[in-house]
Amino acid sequence: MNLYDLLLKSLPREPIPVKKVIVGVHWTLVCSTDCGLSSTLTNCGPHGHAKMQDVGKLEEKTTQQLAEWILSDNFLEASVGMAAINSLIPVDEKKLVQKNASEVIAKEGEGKNVTIVGHFPFVEQIKSIPKYCWVIEKKPYGDDFPEEAAEEYIPQSDIVAITGTAIINHSMEKLLSLCKKDATVMILGPSTPLLPILFDYGISFLSGARVGDQKAAINTIVQGASLPQVKGINLVTMVKTN
Repeated sequence: MNLYDLLLKSLPREPIPVKKVIVGVHWTLVCSTDCGLSSTLTNCGPHGHAKMQDVGKLEEKTTQQLAEWILSDNFLEASVGMAAINSLIPVDEKKLVQKNASEVIAKEGEGKNVTIVGHFPFVEQIKSIPKYCWVIEKKPYGDDFPEEAAEEYIPQSDIVAITGTAIINHSMEKLLSLCKKDATVMILGPSTPLLPILFDYGISFLSGARVGDQKAAINTIVQGASLPQVKGINLVTMVKTN
C-alpha cells in the first residue's frame, strides 16, 4: 500500500461535514472533527497562480471528499487535501510530547551527518551541532543545496528530517526511499500527519502542530502569518516507541 492509500484508508468512513476552509498565503486550514493544517503550495501557472476547482463550494463537501485532493497534481488542491486529512486523524494526545522538531534534531544529530529537507527557520541555529548538516530546498537560500542533491546526501545521513510538504508535492516516497535503513527519520512541520502507522515506513519522529484556539489560528492565517506568527497552535512530536 502506498503512502497516500495509507493516509486515506486511515480516515473515518462515516462522512464528516466540513465546518471551515481557509486558504492563506502560507497556511491552509480545514476544520471538521478537529482543525488540520498544511502548507499552502501553488503550481507555477500563469502569474504563479493555480486554479482550484469548486471555489466557494468547498464547505458543501464532506471532509473525506476534500481529503482525496491530496492525490491532485494541482498542489493548491493537494494542500487542502492535506489539511482535510489532518482534521480527520484521531490523534492520541497521550502519545504527544510538547517538543519542537529543532530540539529533536539538535539532540539526535549531535556529531552526526544530518540532512534537512526544507529550509526551516531554526536551521541556522543548529547547523553547527551535527558533524555535517546538509539543507536541501526547492528554492535554495544561502548555502542550501538544490533538490537534486537529495540523492547524494540523504543516503549518507544518520538523521534525515523531511518537511511534511513533501507529501503535498508528492516527493515524500522518493525521499524516504533514499534513507539508509538505520537512519533516524523525522517528518516535520504543520503539514505532518500525526498518524502512528507512518512509523511502519521507517519514520521515528512525527513533529507537527495541533490547533488549540481555532479563532486565533484563523485570524492570523488569513492575515498572512508565517509559522512563528500563527497563534493558537501547539508544536508537538509523536515518537516511535518500539
